Amino acid sequence: MRIGLLTEGGYPYVGGEGGVWCDRLVRGLDIHEFDVYAFSTGQAQEAAGWVELPPQVARVRTAPLWTAEEDGVVHGRRARRRFTEHYGDLAAALCAAAEPGTAAEPRTAEADRFATALHGLAELARDEGGLVAALRSERAVRALERACRAPGARRTARDARVADLLTVADHLERALRPLSLDWYEEDGLGAVDLCHAASGGVTALPGLLAHHFFGVPLLVTEYGVRLRTHYLTRPDASPAVRSLLAAFHGLLTAVTYRAASFLVPGNVHARRWQERCGADRAKLRTIHPGMDAAPFARVGEDTGEFRDEPEQPGPHTLVWIGRVEPAKDLVSLLHAFAEVRAAEPGTRLRIVGRASGPEGEAYLGHCRALAAQLFPDEADGPHAVGQNPVSFEQLGGPGAETTADVHAGATVTVLSSVVEGFPAGLIEAMFCGRATVSTDVGAVVEVIGGTGLVVPPRNPRALAEACVSLLRDPERRARLGAAARARALELFSVEQNVTAFHGLYLETVARTPVRRPVLGGAGDPLPFAAPAEAHVPGHWTEPTPRAVPAWAAETPEPVTETVR
Repeated sequence: MRIGLLTEGGYPYVGGEGGVWCDRLVRGLDIHEFDVYAFSTGQAQEAAGWVELPPQVARVRTAPLWTAEEDGVVHGRRARRRFTEHYGDLAAALCAAAEPGTAAEPRTAEADRFATALHGLAELARDEGGLVAALRSERAVRALERACRAPGARRTARDARVADLLTVADHLERALRPLSLDWYEEDGLGAVDLCHAASGGVTALPGLLAHHFFGVPLLVTEYGVRLRTHYLTRPDASPAVRSLLAAFHGLLTAVTYRAASFLVPGNVHARRWQERCGADRAKLRTIHPGMDAAPFARVGEDTGEFRDEPEQPGPHTLVWIGRVEPAKDLVSLLHAFAEVRAAEPGTRLRIVGRASGPEGEAYLGHCRALAAQLFPDEADGPHAVGQNPVSFEQLGGPGAETTADVHAGATVTVLSSVVEGFPAGLIEAMFCGRATVSTDVGAVVEVIGGTGLVVPPRNPRALAEACVSLLRDPERRARLGAAARARALELFSVEQNVTAFHGLYLETVARTPVRRPVLGGAGDPLPFAAPAEAHVPGHWTEPTPRAVPAWAAETPEPVTETVR
């Protein structure tokens, strides 16, 4: 089949977010053909270029979300009237939406009004050639102001000042830029069998429009729920700006969830957020992100804990590996290690990772100083490594060439975060067959599943006690490490991810009737190739059969749905 893959700031750009996952998906499903529709997030990303694309990628079309050039489209009186009507309806839906946090789902009437206005703007953009100038015009700001001042608008919207209206209008212009693209043609997104959005929000908007114009089914994958991200951003904005933007993204999410055939969260944490944002449980299919187990195969298979040989003598080593930032709570880890060191003298702690930005650099310096303070008799200074039992290293340095090499020297792998999404580093330790001690945050419990020890976050004593219990029990470490490796290979490999999406693709297309004309060998349409009922909206199968009259109970040939 032909898949339209929708991305933002990721595949096919080098180093983009989620690019590795998309590349593995495309390469793993080489029996399908992929058209990639990608949004770039900056000029530097575009200058870096693309990754090497496999043969199954037939087309790549890109568009920037960070800028929009004037399209030179001049709307006539009728087009301006249509724009004012649709944009005003969209703004009215934002002003009438419930306050964020007061309801799990926007009211149906507001979502319907928002969807109708969005589709109207998309149809106007396709008829006129674009909406760039219209979305930036004073007409848009005035329509937004009228909606905020109209009777029935909530108080935060009525309190919006001119500066607030300009800020919201600018954000809407950026978010609605996909409406002006020329992707929504018969030879564009109208030619694909399925649209797969790699994330929600604006990324899924082209798939939402392809579903509206051509009936193309939409599949949305969210490893991090975009609506949750918008709720947590713009803390310094005024209440009116935060309220209106939260309403916009909430309604866009509600409309997308309603139109999508399936929603694919990457873990239970994301699934719960999707349900809180109005997702239908019947559409949810959890598929864990796949990771390549090959780089860790040697360590996982050859480690001494899988042989009958005695454990090599030497000091125990705790390993923490990841991105250094305050959310990783290395301070609690260092305090916990002080208790581990008192119970098990000679134990070492390796902290392997790079600082994340200026904040991470400052946090790394603080942790170095704390390590020297906690172990003053073993350190020469706040930045010394020497005999200090705590070492701060980076991947690629001496003794830390790869992630697998780091885990190979670990007795126990530790995760001490207070905020964590999907713990990829923990899965790498599981691939290596290492026993782990983790804090109960994000999707950690879902990933571990009983193959490691889990303690409350910000609790150094509990973290220390769990580490000591494993250091003193090599047989338990071996059992947990073997179970962790088996679980990771079963649930978190690339193969299981690709297989799950392949099955979901087939299930989605099988439920969608053929809507494009069937062509013969000469390229001419074949009359009556698709039955008339294939174009009638509605469900042709039901979970429970309806009662039928006795005279119709023995119908010889029941009506069936034509599928691909």
